[in-house]
Amino acid sequence: MSINSQETIQRILDECRTIAVVGLSSDPYRPSNSVSAYMKRSGYRVIPVNPNETSVFGETAYPDLFAVPEKIELVDVFRRSDEAGRAVDEAIAVGAKAVWLQEGVIDKAAAQRALDAGLLVVMDRCWLKEHRRAQR
Repeated sequence: MSINSQETIQRILDECRTIAVVGLSSDPYRPSNSVSAYMKRSGYRVIPVNPNETSVFGETAYPDLFAVPEKIELVDVFRRSDEAGRAVDEAIAVGAKAVWLQEGVIDKAAAQRALDAGLLVVMDRCWLKEHRRAQR
């Protein structure tokens, strides 16, 4: 599968129900918060990953993916492009099925590492927009 293919996006939306959101903020004005709130309303399990938060949406926040005590299917990255690679490498290490680099988050080398490790990969796309498009 290739990065950003419709098949990849659809598989992630259908198969990845437990989502670790790297960079999830408790600030309702941040895109990570509004997109993650939508994920929860849509029936997905959202796990906050942010060392600056203790909890978001009543869920315990973890400092990194290694600290998350359950199986992660999708790692959704709301970090600057120059910080995305670390989250991608952690996603590979913890055995996630997929990584999603949000709109404006571009790290081609990290995306390629994830692909090479067998993960589904989406880059520079908004999860919420793609989910809404798929619901039509």
